[in-house]
Amino acid sequence: MKLTDIQNSNFDKAQWEEKGYTLPKFDIEAVKQKTHDEPTWVHFGAGNIFRAFPAAMLQKVLDNGDYDRGVIVAEGFDYEIIDKAYAPYNNMSLLVLLKSDGSIEKRVVASVTESLKADKQFEADWNRLAEIFVNPSLEMISFTITEKGYSVVDADLERGLEPQFIMGKVTALMLKRFEAGAYPVTIQSMDNCSHNGDKVKNAVMAYANAWVKAGIAPQSFVDYLNDNSKVSYPWSMIDKITPRPDKLVQDMLAKDGFEDNYTIITDRNTYTAPFVNAEETEYLVMEDDYTNGRPPLEKAGAIYAQRETVDKVEKMKVCTCLNPLHTAMSIYGCMLGYTLISDEMKDEDIKGLITKIGYIEAMPVVVDPGVLKPSDFIDAVLTRRLPNPFMPDAPQRIATDTSQKLSIRFGETIKAYIKNGLNMNDLVLIPLVLAGYARYIKGIDDNGNEFTPSADPLLAELQEIVKPLEVKTGEQDMSCLKKLYAREDVFGLNLCETELIDRIIEMAAELYNGTGAVRNTLHKYVSAR
Repeated sequence: MKLTDIQNSNFDKAQWEEKGYTLPKFDIEAVKQKTHDEPTWVHFGAGNIFRAFPAAMLQKVLDNGDYDRGVIVAEGFDYEIIDKAYAPYNNMSLLVLLKSDGSIEKRVVASVTESLKADKQFEADWNRLAEIFVNPSLEMISFTITEKGYSVVDADLERGLEPQFIMGKVTALMLKRFEAGAYPVTIQSMDNCSHNGDKVKNAVMAYANAWVKAGIAPQSFVDYLNDNSKVSYPWSMIDKITPRPDKLVQDMLAKDGFEDNYTIITDRNTYTAPFVNAEETEYLVMEDDYTNGRPPLEKAGAIYAQRETVDKVEKMKVCTCLNPLHTAMSIYGCMLGYTLISDEMKDEDIKGLITKIGYIEAMPVVVDPGVLKPSDFIDAVLTRRLPNPFMPDAPQRIATDTSQKLSIRFGETIKAYIKNGLNMNDLVLIPLVLAGYARYIKGIDDNGNEFTPSADPLLAELQEIVKPLEVKTGEQDMSCLKKLYAREDVFGLNLCETELIDRIIEMAAELYNGTGAVRNTLHKYVSAR
């Protein structure tokens, strides 16, 4: 069983369906031709999240007969992905949805009609991209390129119309669209970063303004990019975990007889495969601001809303219903020796910690977006997402850059309590997490063994603050922690100016009180709450 079998005349459809594979229900070649002639959607970023989510959503729409065009994908960073994960399989892939009950769902995704390398060194691909961009039919240019993909550096701005960074390449292609007729289009980020539409616009405008200043583009190009009736940059919130290809999944596919079950590792250390494994839960909420139409992704579960609503969904996720729980688990999971998030969910103390943070302490100040119920979102996190045995996610990965996350994930909740005049005595477990951070950065686990905290730009600096402290039984001077908790850049506010500071430092003292203190302190406060 191979993906390329699907378009062969002697394809054994029954064999695949008997083994639980959902196959495309549309005419692949007809959609491919229609998309080639009148493209509506080009996506930059050919990684796993694209295939598992936006491309899979379009697959559903095509299967239901609600649309007649696919998506064209372009890769601007790791060109091996196109050569090794797309071209050999006629741009098809297998989506394997990993369910919390241990079962899997297998769906062949054939919604990608072309895969291109977004760079002038690949002349045919670049010319095809230019052809797509000047076509009046193009509605949406979208991205899953990570937050770093929107960065702009002076050296690239100085390269003029030969930029190396992806946003510069997109701006160069937009210049061709402008010159062809200033046709309307929407530039849509689908990356997991706050106010992502602004990041796209800021990057595009940086290149355009530099080119105008250099005399290689007219001021009217900047005006075109700034005209929201011509070019829009909607915000979005995306949420779906798409891990690297998993060996358990590979083994299950091999047992079926599915031969395209191997991992591909590129020279740039991208882990991909002919298949993509991903969690079953997914959210995509997008600002409904499109200047030239859009694919009907709402028919596959996407939510279109006003900008304010997208912002509320983002705040709900980041400040209350998911990210704070992740960080709490990562801090305590690392100290208690866990290496899998799903295993942590079997620990009653850790499960109790995040459940009570979500439902009891954070819920009073949650931002309700209206389109998604916060309680339903947390329910999915606690009952389906975090316990999922297929999710090979580790607390060590989530603990990366924790100093950059605490202000949003906990500081915003504390500030909301203060602003709304709520009783600060109701906050017990959030202070416990912040106290846990002071013990975590010491780099000594609950058994008294040294461990290396995850990478963090402030780690060495913050470790210097806790250097006087020891993991030992008995009292010690914890006053050095006031220097830590006064850091507004870490916590979002000066915790020493709040009612919580004494409680946090007392908890930290308990956590430092010798071997086993982390478990004992965690259990004490979670069970009492």
